[in-house]
Amino acid sequence: MTDSSALDPEDRKIVTLARAARARNAVPEGAAVRDDNGRTYVAGTVALPSLELSALRTAVAMAVASGATALEAAAVVSGAESLAADDLAAVRDLGGAATPVLLAGADGTVRSVVTAG
Repeated sequence: MTDSSALDPEDRKIVTLARAARARNAVPEGAAVRDDNGRTYVAGTVALPSLELSALRTAVAMAVASGATALEAAAVVSGAESLAADDLAAVRDLGGAATPVLLAGADGTVRSVVTAG
């Protein structure tokens, strides 16, 4: 586990936003990404009969749709023990292989930090 209080304030912010999205929408995952201009994009899991997206892929899509051209960081709040390869690929597509992705539990405690690469 990672001490969340030791996180950079901007990283702590995206974890908090991801946690709030998960709780507010009662979805399995919440995610937030920060672009290279400091803007954040927050999303929850999308589970429609015709469209299923993880929270992280939804947040990346929202960033792209809003004109973001790069990412600085991403955070996911989930009960999962690891991140799906497709989620990391979406972050890598926009942010590059070195983009950090924080995975936190429902309580907001960061369990791991990986790169999108």
